[in-house]
Amino acid sequence: MSRARMVGGAVLRRVRDDDLPVMRHWRNHPKVRAASFTGHEISEDEHARWWAAVRADASRQVLIYDHAGARAGVVTYSELGGDSASWGFYLDLDGLERSGAVLRAWVGLERAAIDHAFGPLGLTTLRGEVLADNESVRRLHRRFGFAEVATYRMPVDGVPREVVAVQLTKEEQG
Repeated sequence: MSRARMVGGAVLRRVRDDDLPVMRHWRNHPKVRAASFTGHEISEDEHARWWAAVRADASRQVLIYDHAGARAGVVTYSELGGDSASWGFYLDLDGLERSGAVLRAWVGLERAAIDHAFGPLGLTTLRGEVLADNESVRRLHRRFGFAEVATYRMPVDGVPREVVAVQLTKEEQG
């Protein structure tokens, strides 16, 4: 994707250098860390190493989600290269809460991410994982047609946590 792609009024676009500090700030929000598979605060050095690895890896793509003309979230795809991939996301919770746009942005991001997966990325299956106690994300995924296909326990910051695997196929998307 060389340019921004408009999806239903929302934009997914490539990350620019000036996005990196704000991405790390959003990722370090306590609510985002609590819903993530690594809950520690990400240092500037760790973030730079992660970004260097992502940029060098053709099987991964990270995009900025713009909502109502402003940066509002991050969408990640991994395991690209075939007809299926995994995805994840996080939002600018502070900015969206101040503007009262969290739910609209969250729904817009999910729709844009699915459309990008089954459009430009050419996927037929989109997978993800969510902590089992993150009911709000599970509900949103179900709203968009994701099926909960497995549950398992895995260590999250050294503590066993219940995880739900979700999946959406191009044929099933709503």
